[in-house]
Amino acid sequence: MGSALVSDQLYVRESVRHSVKILIVGHFAVGKTTIVGALSEIRPLRTEEHMTQAGESVDDPSGAPGKVTTTVAMDFGRLTLSDDLVLYLFGAPGQDRFKAMWHDLARGALGALVLADTRRIEDSFDVMTLLEERGLPYAVAINRFDGAPVFPEEELREALDLLPTTPLVSCDARDPVSSTRALIALVEYLVETKKRESA
Repeated sequence: MGSALVSDQLYVRESVRHSVKILIVGHFAVGKTTIVGALSEIRPLRTEEHMTQAGESVDDPSGAPGKVTTTVAMDFGRLTLSDDLVLYLFGAPGQDRFKAMWHDLARGALGALVLADTRRIEDSFDVMTLLEERGLPYAVAINRFDGAPVFPEEELREALDLLPTTPLVSCDARDPVSSTRALIALVEYLVETKKRESA
């Protein structure tokens, strides 16, 4: 599904002088491909393949009934923020067997948006550990799946073991406006982090 933000402009404007790389990460079937599609102003690059019986032993689809495809390399999208600044979005695959790809995608990233699912909150721990090992700042966005339990923010913070400064928001990865709010929370956090580091 294409984004509501998709424009006719395939190429970056000539006035763009700066670019920022952001990772979109999370466990298997949490909505990374969906949110990149919702945010991207161009048709996103997707590397999805149909799931097969051969993959059942490594990809557990029980937490995502009806899922028939999976990302095998990355998702890529673009969002122009101003006349001279463009944001590149890289969605990383969520399975352990793609960790090597994940590390490659993380190179040069300014920060990451972690998508989480309240039905499988513990599946987010490995992803956040990888980010912390790389020293990559991140915000967490709870993707609101239909029928998923809703918890107070303080309970989610405790369950995810988040620092008080780490942004925690909720979003619907299918909705461009909601997804943009989650991205804004990350960008504001990255700006504040840079200010603190340079002070």
